[in-house]
Amino acid sequence: MPRAIRRVVTGHNAQGKAIFIADGPAPAVFDRGPGATAVTELWETGATPASNAGNADPTGGAQRLPPPKNGSKFRVVEYPPDSKRVAALHSTGAETGANAKSEGYVRDTANMRHPGFHKTSTIDYAVVLSGEIYALMDEGEVLLKAGDVLVQRGTNHAWSNRTEEPCCIAFVLIDADPV
Repeated sequence: MPRAIRRVVTGHNAQGKAIFIADGPAPAVFDRGPGATAVTELWETGATPASNAGNADPTGGAQRLPPPKNGSKFRVVEYPPDSKRVAALHSTGAETGANAKSEGYVRDTANMRHPGFHKTSTIDYAVVLSGEIYALMDEGEVLLKAGDVLVQRGTNHAWSNRTEEPCCIAFVLIDADPV
């Protein structure tokens, strides 16, 4: 069960005054079950520059990995230990589902280092909130701990949690031209 994330969102009332339009648990949580990652969608934009008009919540609907064309996504992902996650990836492909077919997402099933290798046409800002995790590239890996930041620039990558505790990472994904 992923931890609940409080989401506070601002907006404007009919008179143009700044107001809080939401304050509570983020409503778009995708828990794929034991051993799989849990994704909490916090916000999404559909264009650049982003529109701040209206008060509708853009996180409803089907979950997909990449942001919309020319848009962005803000999410928190909880990675379970690899001792549970790798088996789930091998047995069911639970991490991908519809995401494997999402525009801008390519799963690298030939990479034998980790079954979670994939590539997106995005630039991603990743901030480790809790725990620790290895960021894996085609060549090399680096251990990231709480407070560390990774800028992922459309590279083939995977995440490997080699501890027995979950790791939570906040991501901002921004649509980018593919390499």
